[in-house]
Amino acid sequence: MTDSALIRLTAAQVAERIAAGEVTAVEVTEAHLARIDAVDEKVHAFLHVDREGALAQARSVDARLARGERLGPLAGVPLALKDAFTTRGVPTTCGSRMLEGWIPPYDATLTRRLKAAGVVILGKTNMDEFAMGSSTENSAFGPTRNPWDMTRVPGGSGGGSAAALAAYEAPLAIGTDTGGSIRQPAALTGTVGVKPTYGSVSRYGLVSYSSSLDQGGPCGRTVLDTALLHEAVAGHDPMDSTSVDAPVPPVVAAARNGDVRGMRVGVVREFAGEGYQDGVMRRFTEAVELLRHLGAEVVEVSCPSFTYALAAYYLIAPSECSSNLARFDALRYGRRVGDDGTRSAEEVTALTRAAGFGPEVKRRIILGTYALSSGYYDAYYRSAQRTRTLIIRDFTRAFADVDVLVSPTMPTTAFPLGERVDDPMAMYLADLCTIPTNLAGNAAMSLPCGLAPEDGLPVGLQIIAPAMADDLLYRVGAALETAFAEQWGHLLLEEAPAL
Repeated sequence: MTDSALIRLTAAQVAERIAAGEVTAVEVTEAHLARIDAVDEKVHAFLHVDREGALAQARSVDARLARGERLGPLAGVPLALKDAFTTRGVPTTCGSRMLEGWIPPYDATLTRRLKAAGVVILGKTNMDEFAMGSSTENSAFGPTRNPWDMTRVPGGSGGGSAAALAAYEAPLAIGTDTGGSIRQPAALTGTVGVKPTYGSVSRYGLVSYSSSLDQGGPCGRTVLDTALLHEAVAGHDPMDSTSVDAPVPPVVAAARNGDVRGMRVGVVREFAGEGYQDGVMRRFTEAVELLRHLGAEVVEVSCPSFTYALAAYYLIAPSECSSNLARFDALRYGRRVGDDGTRSAEEVTALTRAAGFGPEVKRRIILGTYALSSGYYDAYYRSAQRTRTLIIRDFTRAFADVDVLVSPTMPTTAFPLGERVDDPMAMYLADLCTIPTNLAGNAAMSLPCGLAPEDGLPVGLQIIAPAMADDLLYRVGAALETAFAEQWGHLLLEEAPAL
């Protein structure tokens, strides 16, 4: 099989061929490394490619298979890992100069589980600095470009992971989602991204941005691939105090048997109207009609508190970030600037933070510190947390009547690089549909639902499920994916422009 054919297989297909002895894990890894060499100078999906480490992992998989060992369903499949998870012996930067050159002495739990599953980690992907952004333009190491249109953003903060999938540099990827950072890039690149239930995938070894919102999760080019990865990384972890001690929902079974007959699907009234691109709403409406055709009952649902989610999020997340990033003080963690023996610790800390943090990180630290300051805590942070409670109650009421909720993932398709860099409010509005799920802690998926007629760029459909009902995402997603493939004659990503 040629390299070109290998990189276009789904993760499930790659795994099947490796297990059957039709191709080796080393051959698959080499094909994807060659693809990275060919296109990543343009895309800039990766910050670090661990060539030798990936080949060593692939050789280990081949050796174990040769000994007759039974391996996991993703053994030998390459993966792109967002640079927010620690990787022993491999740089972890979070897209920031503050951590430039840092090589962790330990693996995150998620990293360790990937290795135990035989997944081959190709390297670390680009991201908005410390996961703060919606376009991957805030990376200290330069922006990632969208493989559908190299003049446009791939979404953020995990644009590197999504772009690696869309550019066929990897069949699987891992992202993190604090306010939509898995789902937004998936929507803008025509891929699948899932934010699992909060606490169902370990955060141990994930460099924290906002601890009550951060959640690692799987990204793929198909619903089944994403489910297989979800199952590999999810599960209780005693190293994470917020980890849910409960069985992993049957996500793979749901992805293999997608059927929405008899399900009640709620369309969120608040996620429509002014500010939404016409082509996005057209494709979303068509997807809702397809759900009806497939046997689901579709009803309109109102969640009035969702209109306040954006404001609440941009108080809660910056407040938690100002606390979490305080550790980067030039004394304990990260880089150190100006320590020439003549300056005080306070001066060194100030110089280091000025040099190490980018503008967006500084903006959010300042916002969060102000919101937590004496005299403003009740007016801002506590009010935001009360709003969060109202949003959770809206979800509870909605899920008493419906099985899942649906909405557009993003109000628009991918916007041009540089268009919103100097307009933080316009950038923040990209989070409009995704943020409520993070505030409530439940699960959500972004699934490609076609191309917008205005610009020919991908549109994402968001599916939201109750906490620990992640399998419902895959059940609905698989049913729609099959129907879309029959309608289009192929999976959406097969239409992506060649690099």
